[in-house]
Amino acid sequence: MAKEKKQKAKIDIGIGKDQRKAIADGLSRLLADEYTLYLKTHNFHWNVTGPMFNTLHLMFETHYTEAALAVDLVAERIRALGFPAPGTYKQYVALSSIKETEGVPAAMDMVKLLVEGHEACVKTARSIFPLADAAHDEPTADLLTQRMQLHEKTAWMLRALLE
Repeated sequence: MAKEKKQKAKIDIGIGKDQRKAIADGLSRLLADEYTLYLKTHNFHWNVTGPMFNTLHLMFETHYTEAALAVDLVAERIRALGFPAPGTYKQYVALSSIKETEGVPAAMDMVKLLVEGHEACVKTARSIFPLADAAHDEPTADLLTQRMQLHEKTAWMLRALLE
């Protein structure tokens, strides 16, 4: 008996493969930024010290909990477009615009680094908009809008702690 070749189901959502690939590549960069920021926030949650410990510890927990859900949304959108989502630290390091933090910074330095991380996510999300717009990919545009709104608000709230 000849072995049957398994055929991949064709994706026909009104967006061509090349456009879907470009959007998925952009979303992969966003996923890497989101995951790197999640990991950084979780790390800071564990290691924050000082007079604002309780406030920052709880705030960081709220932020990394939201981020854990967000990475799933971004990865699932990449999959819906027909491409594999990156899922290794090696891939995230290569794709992310957010750099790892060595050691344990002081509490307010943590806040500053998280502001920078949230702003980086906004910039990455914003860079994908022209691709989604050109492809009339409203689901991706909606996801990007939601991510940008959350990261801009979070960066604003963290910046307020630095004043």
